[in-house]
Amino acid sequence: MVSAPATTAALALADAARRLTPISDDPQLEADVLLASVLGVSRSRLLATLAEPIAGEALARLDALVARRLAREPLAYIAGEREFYGMRFAVAPGVLIPRPETELLVEVAVAEARRRGPARVRVADVGTGSGCVAVAIAAHAANADIVATDTSAEALRIASANATALADGARRIAYVRADLLGGLGAFDVVVANLPYVPEREWRTLAPEVRGHEPRAALVGGQAGTEVIERLLAQAPAHVAPGGVLALEFGFGQAAPVLACARASFGGATIDVRRDLAGIERVLVIRTGG
Repeated sequence: MVSAPATTAALALADAARRLTPISDDPQLEADVLLASVLGVSRSRLLATLAEPIAGEALARLDALVARRLAREPLAYIAGEREFYGMRFAVAPGVLIPRPETELLVEVAVAEARRRGPARVRVADVGTGSGCVAVAIAAHAANADIVATDTSAEALRIASANATALADGARRIAYVRADLLGGLGAFDVVVANLPYVPEREWRTLAPEVRGHEPRAALVGGQAGTEVIERLLAQAPAHVAPGGVLALEFGFGQAAPVLACARASFGGATIDVRRDLAGIERVLVIRTGG
């Protein structure tokens, strides 16, 4: 009897991509990520071995992961990781999945730390989530001592694990369960990626977001800017003279966030930076002194 030909990686990927097409903007990439996760190899290694056969057990696991993705579970949660600032971070449903636009916060903090080097620079990462911002700063600014805060114990656990796994400077990051900067001292640099989705927009978000990512990390109140406004009211007591505060905000929120910043930081230099899509995304405040 002639045995059936073995299924190769290329054939498995083609089938997975076909199934993912209705729900994905890049089904081939997602298929690659899922099969690489099943096989425990990098995507580049996978693509170099497309002609190799795939065992039935691996095919079954790939099928299960594709089914989870078709149920609109985020790819990052299925794979268990997400790339941010050139590094890979473990993610789980207890934390927000890192977005590319948040890398702007790292750029601001690293630039300020390097400008002050070799002096020690005290940095606060408010609402640290997966810890991606704090870890990226520690990895790229050797003179930064960082306090990462969050209200979620699970987020702090994941953030600490990411620091241990990824940053040579993990010992320079302290994790504190706190509401914004409450109970903490003054910092040379404060960065914050806080909830900013308006309540009315929650139900309009993609199923991957609404059904899986933590609501508390996304919704900032009726207007969306309430948590940001609380931080801006609190921050003058926590940003050292000559210090910098950088915070991310949502589409169309520049005007109210700027108004609040000017009310809280009279005399400071304030500007807004755009993300790679040209959208106003990050507020940067430099205090006097």
